[in-house]
Amino acid sequence: MEFKVRRAAERDIPQILNLLLQVDMVHHLGRPDLFRGPATKYNAEELSALIRDENTPVFVCVNANDIPVGHAFCFHKEQKGDAVLTDMKTLYIDDICVDEAMRGKHVGTLLYQKVTEYAKSQGYYNITLNVWSCNPGAMRFYEAMGLLPRKTEMEQIL
Repeated sequence: MEFKVRRAAERDIPQILNLLLQVDMVHHLGRPDLFRGPATKYNAEELSALIRDENTPVFVCVNANDIPVGHAFCFHKEQKGDAVLTDMKTLYIDDICVDEAMRGKHVGTLLYQKVTEYAKSQGYYNITLNVWSCNPGAMRFYEAMGLLPRKTEMEQIL
């Protein structure tokens, strides 16, 4: 199967919403105390605004029929003038998803490679993301891509 990665377009919104629902359900099944499920973190209008914004790249991996089978949402973060931390330009991956029917076909790898290529071309220092511990498959994938833990958020449920 042949795939390519490109910037998302308005026509991709229905499939991106489907992918967002899949992401939410993975999290809902892992932590129903935190994630309502079934829901999406963005609606069609919000997606449209993100896709049109050149400073928030949204990439989709599409199949031979130009149908998205995965996506990556990225946000620019810049740290300047902190008393302790160095100035840094970071590309934050807000959301990455591969359609459950396409997992294991290197769609995620293609998306991550595109994000890395974009970040390097734009002069970012690093790429960061958050991953929920209830999603061990995602954690293994990110580790395979070369990401290392930067910090850990811990909790005690009361």
